[in-house]
Amino acid sequence: MLKQLIIKNFALIEELEATFSSGMTCITGETGTGKSILLGGLSLVLGKRADLSSLLDPNKKCVVEASFQIEEYALKTLFESLDVDYDDYTVLRREILPQGKSRAFINDTPVNLADLEKISLNLIDIHSQNQTNALLEN
Repeated sequence: MLKQLIIKNFALIEELEATFSSGMTCITGETGTGKSILLGGLSLVLGKRADLSSLLDPNKKCVVEASFQIEEYALKTLFESLDVDYDDYTVLRREILPQGKSRAFINDTPVNLADLEKISLNLIDIHSQNQTNALLEN
């Protein structure tokens, strides 16, 4: 379960810290309030590709950090297979440097994007607008 999201120097966000409660979280708001930017930051930390155009200040690094409570997810074997330290409270972090390089970490262990994505696929489900329409199809 996602517990905390920290975003620094991403798109229009200078610095943001959000905490989440148990259960489902729904992000709603008027057009232009930053819902897509928030999800864009979250997708970075989940292993999606990044580019320098997403930096608010191109001279500073962008940092996105997501903390998850995962003891009920049975992921210890996956962590071990990727040679990543397992912790019931797991932190994923992504850094986009002004030079264009990207770094990813799981519990402060450097990982490649493929491994970050393997872990993140087990941590969160994001459902966007109109995705429920698929339920109506055979």
